[in-house]
Formats: sequence, structure tokens, C-alpha cells
Amino acid sequence: MNVSIIETSGLGDRSYLISEDDVAVVIDPQRDIDRVLDLAGGVRITHVLETHIHNDYVTGGLELSRVTGAEYVVPAGDDVDYERRAVKDGDVIDAGPIRLQVMHTPGHTHHHVSYVLRDREGSVRGVFTGGSMLHGTTGRTDLVGPEHTDELTHAQFKSIRRLAAELPDDTEVYPTHGFGSFCSATPASGDSSTIAEQKQSNPALTKEEQDYVDELIAGLSAFPAYYAHMGVINKHGPAPVDLSPPELVDPAELRRRIDAGEWVVDLRKRTAFAAGHLEGTRAFELSDSFVNYLGWLYQWGAPLTLIGDTKEQIADARRELVRIGVDNVTGSAVGDVSTMTNGTELRSYRVADFGDLAEVIGKGDFTVLDVRQEGEYGDSHIPGAVNIPLHELADRIHEVPAGEVWVHCGSGYRASIAASMLDRDDRTVVLVDDAFATAGDLDLTA
Repeated sequence: MNVSIIETSGLGDRSYLISEDDVAVVIDPQRDIDRVLDLAGGVRITHVLETHIHNDYVTGGLELSRVTGAEYVVPAGDDVDYERRAVKDGDVIDAGPIRLQVMHTPGHTHHHVSYVLRDREGSVRGVFTGGSMLHGTTGRTDLVGPEHTDELTHAQFKSIRRLAAELPDDTEVYPTHGFGSFCSATPASGDSSTIAEQKQSNPALTKEEQDYVDELIAGLSAFPAYYAHMGVINKHGPAPVDLSPPELVDPAELRRRIDAGEWVVDLRKRTAFAAGHLEGTRAFELSDSFVNYLGWLYQWGAPLTLIGDTKEQIADARRELVRIGVDNVTGSAVGDVSTMTNGTELRSYRVADFGDLAEVIGKGDFTVLDVRQEGEYGDSHIPGAVNIPLHELADRIHEVPAGEVWVHCGSGYRASIAASMLDRDDRTVVLVDDAFATAGDLDLTA
């Protein structure tokens, strides 16, 4: 029996393909199912399983079941608009040599389940925990709605305790979330784990119930705005994925779209954007953070045009975007951005580090803008810095003074997006492209 991992690093998630002989079962697939089909090869997928209705991505489960003829398995209690097998606690999915027992593990959602993997002899081989037990943490409990958070946090504690009590210590733990996903209550740790290791590190197993509940709720930070759309799409049934390349647009049409206020996103490296970019475009460097932050700030349903160095970069961005249901990509422009100006001048701004900031702080008339979340700012910040979290900046941009603005975050990524939003004639923008830990090393923080 083999368990193959399908990483989706941009969302911090994993999907799984379990195979033995000529049979396979898939758990929590992403929308771009070609990756699953390529991995399966000639093995027959008989079942597709969901641990829960996902809030951070559009599932590929429904389409994968249609394409392969596999049985689609969804937790009972979830109200969906398509045919599926609704499973409850104790049910068994029998895929010949692969058997999976359903364990109701509420917390991340009300109807969340985990799947206990057994071999032919009935021995436990692993458990697929979705957004329940993660590596060194648990799934967050506030995505269903604030009125349910306390109840679900207590339920999450009990679910983790049940998993630890009923499964052997050597059981491999295979979560869907926790590899950078905002669905994780706190950052997860490690690439693999067992029940025994979780008994030593998971807060739901090392703390008393009320302490766990209080600390989890107190530590919850903001999550991407696009999450509001994922559950709705997944309950109705996602449309088949479209990964076709968007049409190329010429410089005149590109300028028309920018002037009309449409979303035109530049995928190039943030330093390249700073060195030269089209006025009115937004910088979202194509990296592991790309889809979370674009999805967070994006005006849902708006037409989107992409600028990239290569067609491959456009295709990669397209794939990332369909995973969160951003399908309205209406055009692209590829190549040297200086050829896309349509007679206008490129804009640019300075890139600096915290060492540069240390040399000028207290000596000039400028604003330091910190676009990290409030909790990050509360832990440590540069005295006098204005804190406007990136996801609030569009609505609060009037709070940023005119003149010179040095903008930073924890790594430079969020700051680069903010810098592109701030770049205009009445401001001089400086992007601090540096790790915030460096500011502490230079005694800039309090």
C-alpha cells in the first residue's frame, strides 16, 4: 500500500492518493485534477473522499469522480447540490485492498470527518485528518461563523483527544491543512508525524481543555476574504476546470483596461516591478504567497489581466487562480514590460532594506508603514510606524500621509503589493524588501 502526497504549496495544503494493486483512493483533491490523474497513471481510482467542505480552495473531488466514475464520498450533514455518498461515524469505505473507516471529528467544521486507513489484515496504517489534527497544531475553528467558534473549538479539542485515544501510537498522521494554510490555527511543524509525536507536541493533547480553547481563540488572526466564496462553490458543485491560456492583449488594450480601473496584475519579481512597471498595475509576484494574497484583495468576479515574463508564468498563475475559483482571467501580456507602455512612461520606486532604514530613521520627514497583521505589530514593531494590515489598505489608503513612505512587512512580499497600491505622483514609495527579524537585530523595534 502506497500513500502519495500531492503538494499545493501556494495554499499550504496536501491531497493524497492511496494505491495498492490496481486500485486507488483520492482524499481532498484540488481543482486541477490533471495532477491526480498523472500521478495515478494506469491505476483505477474507485473512490474520491472529502474530509469536509473546504473553505480555502475549490475542490476537484466532484469533477474527478465524474471523469473516473469513482464514488464521491462527502460527510453526512453537509447540504450539497449533487449526488454523493454521505458518510457518518463508523462507516467503512471498501476499496478492495484499501479500507477506510470514517471517524466524525468536528471542530474545523461541524460535519468534519477523518478517515482511518487499514490494510487487508485490518491493521491501522494511517489517518487522514483534514483540518482536525495537524502537525503540532489543529485546524482553525472560526471559519463557519463567529457564533460557532467557541462550540467548535471545544469540539476540536475532543476530536483530537479521540484520535489520540483510539489510534495506535505509530499511526501516521496525514492532514490536508497545516503546511502554510490559513486554515491552520497556528503554524504547523514538521513534514510528517505520528500519533505518538502528536501526544508530545499538539496543544490539544498537552493542555487542559479550557486553556486550549482560550489560547486558540485568542490567537486567531484574519483569514483571506476569498474564503467566503469557497464553501458556497463547493456546496453547489464547482464547474469543470479551465486551464486554457488567456488571450494575448496588445499595449493599447492593456492601457484601456488599466485606465478603466480593471485588475491588471504584474507577476514579475517584486524588484523587477519596482525597477519599472506600468502605472496603475498591481504587483503580485508569482510565488508561494501569490494566490492567498491576490485572492484576499481581489474584487470577486472582476475581470483580471495578467502580465508576465513568459507564457509559462501566465500558465502557472492561471493554475493557481482556478484553485480558488478565480476564473475570469480575460487576457495576458508577455515579455519585456517596456514594450507594453503604449507611449506612457514606466514608473519605478526604490528598493531598500532595514539597514537603509536604520541610517535615515529620525533624520527625515517620512512615514514608516507596517502592513503586517495587528498581532504581528503588537508582538514587535518599529516605534512610530503606522500599522495598516495589507488586507485593509485599499479601504484605508487615505490614512497614509502624502510624501515619502517606507513600507515593510515580515519578508517584503506583502510590502511589495502595498507599494504598488501606494505608488502615485503625490508619494515617494520605498519598498523595504527584507526580513523583519533584521529590524530587531538593528535595534529598530520595540
